[in-house]
Amino acid sequence: MKLTEEIRAYIQLHREEDVRSLALKRGSFPPEHHQFAIHQISGWQTAKEKVPSWAATEEVLYPVHLSLEQCSSELTAQFKASLMVQGESFADLTGGMGVDFSFLSRQFKKSLYVEQNPELCELAEHNFKELQLSGFQVLNTTFEQFLPQMSPVDVVYLDPARRDSAGRKVVSISDCSPNLCDWKNQLLAKSHDVWVKYSPMLDISLAVNELEDVSELFVISVQNECKELLFHLTRERSDDLQIICVDLKKSGERSFFKFAKSEEPNSPLHLAETVGRYLYEPNSSLMKAGAFKILTEKFPLKKLAVSSHLYTSDEKVEDFPGRCFEVEADFSLSKNEVKEHLSDCVKANMSVRNFPMSVEQLRKKLKIADGGDVYLFATTIGEKKKIVKCKKIEEK
Repeated sequence: MKLTEEIRAYIQLHREEDVRSLALKRGSFPPEHHQFAIHQISGWQTAKEKVPSWAATEEVLYPVHLSLEQCSSELTAQFKASLMVQGESFADLTGGMGVDFSFLSRQFKKSLYVEQNPELCELAEHNFKELQLSGFQVLNTTFEQFLPQMSPVDVVYLDPARRDSAGRKVVSISDCSPNLCDWKNQLLAKSHDVWVKYSPMLDISLAVNELEDVSELFVISVQNECKELLFHLTRERSDDLQIICVDLKKSGERSFFKFAKSEEPNSPLHLAETVGRYLYEPNSSLMKAGAFKILTEKFPLKKLAVSSHLYTSDEKVEDFPGRCFEVEADFSLSKNEVKEHLSDCVKANMSVRNFPMSVEQLRKKLKIADGGDVYLFATTIGEKKKIVKCKKIEEK
């Protein structure tokens, strides 16, 4: 369906409103037109937060909810584009909604968007023109049909589907479509550089062993929420996989922590006997990548316990890839100590790490609501169960 002047005016007038309420109202045009308008309003509201440059382009049309849910955010798409060396040719073999393609393809003179869903192809053709992309070609075919006859390109990109036919989420490579274990050799025969985006729920060690030809792995988080795993496959297999943890901020700032896969198991672990003046919580991308012991090797820090994944120091460590807190007290859950340190605390931000209670259980026991400026970490220090009371040190 096309955007008529009537539908366009309706969208402009109502696009900030609640779509569920709008859906119950009758428009001045046929029901199918009204449903289309509601669908576009819903898509625009999602894109406003996730892909603002698309939302700012008035004529962009939006697909079904699943495509919006799985598509990359603008922040992650821009970051991936920054990794691509400018070249002649590029192919996105699992096009989807086309957000990644709209950013990555700008690095190349000619680009192929391949997608098996004809409706997504029609939307992509329309949207790419509205976004002023050039040198692109939209192909409505399957990955399996297209790859064997594809001409070689400089870079290939894939975002395998992460749901099965019943709509359930899948997180292993063999359960994704396409299964790269079956197609890896053919992909590398068509391009020296193959980039693959996977869900952050994927088991990294298993995936690396299955794919084998991974030279780099980017673990990407946005505002400290892990969003994507980006595997870089090349024809020359790296002897030691490089893992790059990235945290992207909406402000445009990017935090990086890089290490070789062999470094983590070979790093000595420095454990703390007590909590120092400062407490550190690694970014989610480091947690996903398994950067644990290596942090006490790369920074003058000590870990609270083997499985606590919190760190401490007496002197403030600059440029730590995560959050930093100033410690006010650490104490046990005995009534006297809780009363001494939390008698005036009605709200707190609470986390548990290597602790025998959930956040909900601890809140109920301490009778403390969520929020405020106080941070409480329930954790293990050495072999003792402790609560660490802190205040957050804001980033400069």
